[in-house]
Amino acid sequence: QVQLVESGGGLVQAGGSLRLSCAASGSIFSINAMGWYRQAPGKQRELVAAITSGGMTNYADSVKGRFTISRDNAKNTVLVQMNGLKLEDTAVYYCAAFSGAMSYWGKGTLVTVSS
Repeated sequence: QVQLVESGGGLVQAGGSLRLSCAASGSIFSINAMGWYRQAPGKQRELVAAITSGGMTNYADSVKGRFTISRDNAKNTVLVQMNGLKLEDTAVYYCAAFSGAMSYWGKGTLVTVSS
């Protein structure tokens, strides 16, 4: 089992920045990749960014050049730095961890971008 706890969400004006953090605990040795997903009201959950245990990253086209995902293995933490936030980035952001066929999810943190 892997437990994930997100932090760092909040209210920010368009053009501003936020940094989300996800702390993992439990069977972290089994994690192959971690990522951030988001779900806006009335929309499906979508991938924002992901990073493998080897450091390879993947981003949604909508956030490329604005968001940066990183991983601190010593602290068992995954971060996403979000710059140039837009109104359409408003969503609940979820941290996810993947171990083989298993996936684990945090409870989510709300990011609200205002005009």
